[in-house]
Parts: sequence; structure tokens; C-alpha cells
Amino acid sequence: MAKVIDEGIDLGNMNAVWKYGMILLVFAMFQLITGVLSAHIAARTSVGFCANLRQDMYDNVQTFAFSNIDKFSTASIVTRLTTDVTNIQNAYQMLIRMAIRGPVMLLFSMIVSFKINSTIAWIFLAVIPIMAFLLYLIIRKVNPIFNHVFQTYDELNNVVQENVRGIRVVKSFNREDYEISKFKSISERIYRYFSKGEKLIAFNSPISCLCSEQIIPFSAV
Repeated sequence: MAKVIDEGIDLGNMNAVWKYGMILLVFAMFQLITGVLSAHIAARTSVGFCANLRQDMYDNVQTFAFSNIDKFSTASIVTRLTTDVTNIQNAYQMLIRMAIRGPVMLLFSMIVSFKINSTIAWIFLAVIPIMAFLLYLIIRKVNPIFNHVFQTYDELNNVVQENVRGIRVVKSFNREDYEISKFKSISERIYRYFSKGEKLIAFNSPISCLCSEQIIPFSAV
């Protein structure tokens, strides 16, 4: 991009614009192909891993002693086998796609930044700890909220299990409205927890934009 502007657009050299433009196009196509392959491989890997994990967890449940059965409720086991495994699957998929690409992109972007303008590069390095600290604060606030969400999932599954198992009793004693209100109350709690957590996570984007905006005036100076 720098060569397109410096050697092409600024000098009015269309040959340089076409030359570096085609190089950019080739790299963009290469990035598209590798991005599709990355998503495909990460999806298959994470789904396969969690399929094995879910099977192993189910097999382990079959070996529980009576003390284990008394300790873990059915609702809790259902949550572990469904919601928790799905969360692990999503995290594992993101880990495969970002844990390798992120550090590589950071390393090469810093190398290129120092090569183009060392002053701007040092500003980038100064901003990174600030962003890391702010993101750490967000994670510290969000983590307890999502812990409450996962505990509430156990209650939700327990209510569903009770209703499905005792549906005839509920209908016989005309308790539908009570059961509906109980389910709605737990759903509302999950909604409030998730809304609060997502609102805090949404600060990631403003923090990144704020740090980026602060770099521009310094780089201009």
C-alpha cells in the first residue's frame, strides 16, 4: 500500500500502480483461500474434539459411584454435556484460528511498522500495555457474571426436567401458570446476566478505537 501511494499515485506512475495493485490482489486472494481453509479446518477440528469430549464425559458418568450421583444433579450433568461442551467447542475453534494468527500478525506488523516509521511503532508499543490493562479489567468484571449464567443454566435444565417428567401431575393440579412463571423467572435471570456481560464486552471496540485515535495525533506530530 505504501509503494502504491509513494511510487505510483504521488508520482503519477500508473505502471507502478498496476504493478503493486496486482501484487496486492494476489496476496488478497491468497489470504481469502487460507482464511477459508482455516475456518474449515478449525470447524472440523473443534467439532471432532468436542464429539470425543462429550462421549468421554458420558462414558465417565456411567462409572459414577452413588456418592458422585448424590453430588451432581441431573440438570448439572446435562449442562456439562451440552452448554459447557458447546462453549468449549467455540473457544477451541477461536483458539485455533486466532492463537496462531494473532501473534504472527502482531510480530510482522511491528516489524513493518518499525521499517516504515519507528516513531509510530514505538507509540504502538506504548499503547499495547494500556489496551491489555483495560481488557483485563473487562475480563475481571465479566467472568463472575458468566459464572452466574452457567449456574443458572443448571436451574433452568432442572425446571425443564421436572416439567417434562411430571407433566401429568402439573396438568392434573392445574399448575401450568405457576410452572410457566417459574420458567420465565429463570429465563429472565439468564437474560439479565447475559445482557450485563455483553454490555461490558462491548467496551472492547470503543477501547480499541480510542487507542487508535490517540495514535494518529502523535504520529502526525
